[in-house]
This record gives sequence, structure tokens and C-alpha cells, in this order.
Amino acid sequence: MGHQRTTNTRLEAAALKEIVPGVHAWVQPDGTWWVNNAGAVTGDDGTIVIDTCATEERTRRFLRALAEATDEAPIRAAVNTHQHGDHTYGNSLLPEQTVIVGHESVRDAVLNDFVIDRCPPFWSPVPDWGAVTRRPPALVFRSELTIYSGGRRIDLLHPGHPAHTTGDVVAWLPEERVLFAGDLLFHGLTPLVLMGSLDGALQSLDWLADFGADHVVPGHGPLARSDALPGILADHERYYRFIAQTARTGMDRGLSPLDAARRADLREFEGWPDAERLVLNLHRAYADAAGAEVDLLAAFGDAMLWNRGPFPTGV
Repeated sequence: MGHQRTTNTRLEAAALKEIVPGVHAWVQPDGTWWVNNAGAVTGDDGTIVIDTCATEERTRRFLRALAEATDEAPIRAAVNTHQHGDHTYGNSLLPEQTVIVGHESVRDAVLNDFVIDRCPPFWSPVPDWGAVTRRPPALVFRSELTIYSGGRRIDLLHPGHPAHTTGDVVAWLPEERVLFAGDLLFHGLTPLVLMGSLDGALQSLDWLADFGADHVVPGHGPLARSDALPGILADHERYYRFIAQTARTGMDRGLSPLDAARRADLREFEGWPDAERLVLNLHRAYADAAGAEVDLLAAFGDAMLWNRGPFPTGV
């Protein structure tokens, strides 16, 4: 019996949820590979979208639901919380006049993304992106930027170091106490740091807690209120420390990331979807310890071996 999981993710399960008046989250169960959350903030002069979706079909459903909820308020800008295609591929379906905003590293990453052209067979079924094309941020920043949706303030903030990726950005609404955390948070799913930093992901947890948010939109998984956030952050910390200890033990014993993963005991994390990310995260920890770059193809190849096949996806 392999490590593959099954998924019953259905496109119809996605829903637009109003967090506070005029602030929405697009929540897509079950939040696993390529199935993300997005959102929007609507003010007097239009809407600012926070992330799009991986495929044409999913993005168009999001935009239709948003238009209905906001009386077709024009989309003035869109923020990408990081570079990955589940948050950026739908950019190309936004109106031409919409300004795409993101961290400076995200622009180059989107322009050089090869997965949108020919997705490697690491997932089954291989995603059908539909009619999406590369559309990178046209307005970029390094550490912080404030934008307004009518009178509503949105602070776009980078943690100051790599974490999930090098270009993670949160969108913080200080008046409404709403935090769009992007993939710095995976609520109830296995976190991923392959293209970022394990140490940086750990550091980001205190940073996220310091916002004191009343409402949190994670990049994947259910929405969270303030009373649930400490537990979610504690889950992340335990997992990241588990990865760090597994990597140290593996390197001390001369094991490869794959062999270290095969000997690891996932314990409390075994029930989280996308458990194969254990291998990907170990590749990152090993590379960081060696001061080297991660070989992404090798990492995904090892994760498939651990999983005994491709990773299921709902797109």
C-alpha cells in the first residue's frame, strides 16, 4: 500500500465568503495541490483582488461570484501573494486595465515559469490550465506597499526573508483586522518550503502572530478566526522543527533526503493531506545546510518515489 491519498475535491465546492462587509475570501476545498484560496477587498472605487486561481475554469468561477457579490465593481488591481501558479495563472483573465502587484522576485519567477507551458507529470491527472498565459506583476516592491480600495487601507508586507518562497507577501487590513496570509499558512494541510527556507518559515510564525488578526485567510485550507490562530501556528512550528530534526539526523547518518524521509515517523502529521511534501521539505533543509540550490526536478522525483506515484490533484 503506497502513500498516495485520494481526493474528492470538486469545483462546485468553492465558495465566496464575506468576512466583513466588502471583504471576501474565495475558499476552495480541499486546498491541496493547485487548489488555493483567494480574496477581494471592495471599496467605493472598485475591487482589489488578492490572488487568482490555477486554471481558467476555477478563476472564471471566482470572478463570476465576485462580480455578483459586488454589483460588478471594477477590478482595479490584483495582488499576488507569491509566485506559484495556483495564485498567479488566473492573472491573465483579469481585465486589461487591472494592475498586477507583487514582490519584485515574483515578476521574474512568473516570466520564467515553465510549468504553465508543459506541466511535468508529477500530478495525476496533469492539470488542464485552460486559456491562461503568463501575466506577471507590473507594479513591484521589495518590503512594503500600501494600497487603497476606496477608503480601505491594505498593507502589503514582506517578512524580510524567504519562507514559503522568496517573495511571500501578506495583505493586511488594519482597520478590519483581516490578514490574507498567502502560503505562509496551510490550515490543516502539509506546509511546503521547497522554494523558500525552513528557518525563514519558522521565523515567519511569530511575525504572523504579531498582527493580532481577528480573521485570517490562509493560502490553503479553511478560514480561521483569532482564537484558532495560535493552534495553527503551533502546528506549523512543530512540523517545521520535525523537518529540521529529521534533516539533521539524516545528514549525520549520511542518508539522502529520500532515505531520511523513508525512515521518518510522521506521527501526528501523517493525517495531513500532501504528506509527500516531507521529501520536498527535506530537500530544502539539506540544500540550506550545504549552502546549495535545490534541484527541483530531483526533489519532485524523490517525492514521487516516496509516494509510489504522482500526487493527486483536484484541478
